Amino acid sequence: MSENQNVNQNSSENNHKKIPLTCIICPMGCNMEVEVEPDESGQKKVLSVKDNGCKRGEQYAAKELQNPTRTLTSTIKVNGGVLSVVPVKTAGEVPKKMLLQCMEVVRRASCKAPVKRGDILIYDILGSGINIIACADVERSV
Repeated sequence: MSENQNVNQNSSENNHKKIPLTCIICPMGCNMEVEVEPDESGQKKVLSVKDNGCKRGEQYAAKELQNPTRTLTSTIKVNGGVLSVVPVKTAGEVPKKMLLQCMEVVRRASCKAPVKRGDILIYDILGSGINIIACADVERSV
């Protein structure tokens, strides 16, 4: 191998990082080691995943490092109900970077009783395409 090829190979390997990551897809909680390098846009490109118990760990690592998302759970105030709040959650996952903004919208929201499980209480939160839905029934107070 020429000296130039050796220098290029070493500089490429220097961009590689090993990141510890705990998988949250199943109760196993595998402690994985993910090797990444930045791509042209600066995003982390997954090169390898070690110590994952299943294929889902590999998929989780790539998604978590490139575009992390979460399910948001909270409560919304209920007016005229037997309970003062109703538990809610997102109908899908929202980008992790939007969680605090979504929480602010949810915190300011309220609804009228009765509320049925599955009712959409907030449509398309912050343009994410994800709805906020009720997780319980709340009857009207008498």
